[in-house]
Amino acid sequence: MGTLAIAVSLLLLMFLAYRGISVLLLAPLMASLAVLLSGDGAFLLPIYTDTFMQALGNYVMQFFPLFLLGALFGQLMADSGAAQSISNGIVSKLGTHHVVLTVVLACAVLTYGGVSLFVVAFAIYPISRELFRQANVPKRLIPASIALGSFTFTMTALPGTPAIQNAIPIPFFETNSFAAPGLGIIAGLIMLGLGTTYIQSRVKKAAANGEGYGTHKERETSTDNADATPITMPLALAIIPLIMVIGLNALFTYGIFPSLDLSFISEAFENVSPDAQTGLWAILIALLSASAWLIITRWKYWLDLKDTVNRGVMGSLLPIFNTASEVGYGAVIASLAGFAIIRDAVLNVSPNNPLISEALAMSVLAGITGSSSGGLSIALQTLGSEYLAMAQEAGINPELMHRVASIAAGGMDTLPHSGAVITLLAICGLTHRQSYANVAMVTIVLPVIALISVITLGTLFGSF
Repeated sequence: MGTLAIAVSLLLLMFLAYRGISVLLLAPLMASLAVLLSGDGAFLLPIYTDTFMQALGNYVMQFFPLFLLGALFGQLMADSGAAQSISNGIVSKLGTHHVVLTVVLACAVLTYGGVSLFVVAFAIYPISRELFRQANVPKRLIPASIALGSFTFTMTALPGTPAIQNAIPIPFFETNSFAAPGLGIIAGLIMLGLGTTYIQSRVKKAAANGEGYGTHKERETSTDNADATPITMPLALAIIPLIMVIGLNALFTYGIFPSLDLSFISEAFENVSPDAQTGLWAILIALLSASAWLIITRWKYWLDLKDTVNRGVMGSLLPIFNTASEVGYGAVIASLAGFAIIRDAVLNVSPNNPLISEALAMSVLAGITGSSSGGLSIALQTLGSEYLAMAQEAGINPELMHRVASIAAGGMDTLPHSGAVITLLAICGLTHRQSYANVAMVTIVLPVIALISVITLGTLFGSF
């Protein structure tokens, strides 16, 4: 009965999220439903105030600075004209002869440099629309192109990416954002290569069928300040903050922090392990430095710096609390007796290879929640210690566990109810019927192929 209660709760969470109900409300309601159906109704209030809210609060305490600085940096990049300058520079180099690759690379450069995928989608879509129209390529392929560059390899696979999906495993496995760099690069190349090849095949098929850009009522959504950035930053300057994010992250991860004796931190703060935190600290320092560089060097050009900063800061609140609410939901589910059956089933899927079990857990929970960060957080909060113990027992490098977890969370997260997919289609003014099949191919099928490749190589050769 307890397992059935969890299943009903999860299915309703997925269905209602797809219908557009905020997870801020859904998470506690569905958690409460699971408690009631499990026969633990007498403990409903303490489970909410203690289990749910404590897990939510712990997640916010741990990751809010990363969400905050990430959103702020993305807004600064957008309003300074840097994001537009970089995308225009890529377009000028590749032109309209390679529209798919142009859009994918423009998105990839920005997201790998730390710009929020939603900011990137808003910034790149107008350029994509004109490129696809000039090349007479179907507009319905724009979402897949943007999603490939924003939602896949730069989010979960490439070493050093400041994406939250690459940061969440750090404290659980005591790794850093560059974990298993060789395997990450291989996975990234698989997604990029197969993805561009697939979309290009759709372009050729459409051309053979006589299908062009199509007739569309341009009803796409736009930001409130879409016309507030008439200034274009020189391309050479626009690239600097992206280089800073990756470069400073690597410098502190491999150079500065390892050279310091940080034992005094553990002595002063008994609950803080520097080994588990330096990976996060490096990303925070990189994002803060790049944001400061943008503010200072473009000081004379800001139209309304206060408004930019405020929008960036406020833009971090909904994502962090959405994910934290899902973490709270996961904590409640994990506290129920029925979860023990599910946990044992997942952990025993492949007892000799915890990589397979971990990949399954991350994929299923990301798919249910419609969120890579939400599913990853729930899975690691509830099973992270078990996976670390299993890895140590099997002699598996925690860096490999980190990379598999991150890539797995970026596969099933883009099922139709995914908030990222719904937002992207709204930005482009298209429907699931028109574009979702191609989005699913590049964001679900191909990442799963990359994941299988990483697990296979990791099993045969270890982490590299």
